[in-house]
Amino acid sequence: MAKSKKTPRILVALLCGKCGAQNYLTEKNKVNTPDKLKFNKYCPWCRVTTEHKESTKLK
Repeated sequence: MAKSKKTPRILVALLCGKCGAQNYLTEKNKVNTPDKLKFNKYCPWCRVTTEHKESTKLK
C-alpha cells in the first residue's frame, strides 16, 4: 500500500481568465497561501498573455 503525503501542499489548476481553458497545473501550500493564486501566463488558445486564476477542480 502506498503511504499518503502528510504535507499541506495541494494540486491546483490555473484557468485562463479570458477563455476559461485549463492550461497549467501547479502545487501550492494551503497553510502559507490561503488565498487564490493569480499569475500572468501565456494562453495557447488565446495566443496572448492573460491572467490565470486558481481552480481546485481538475479537468
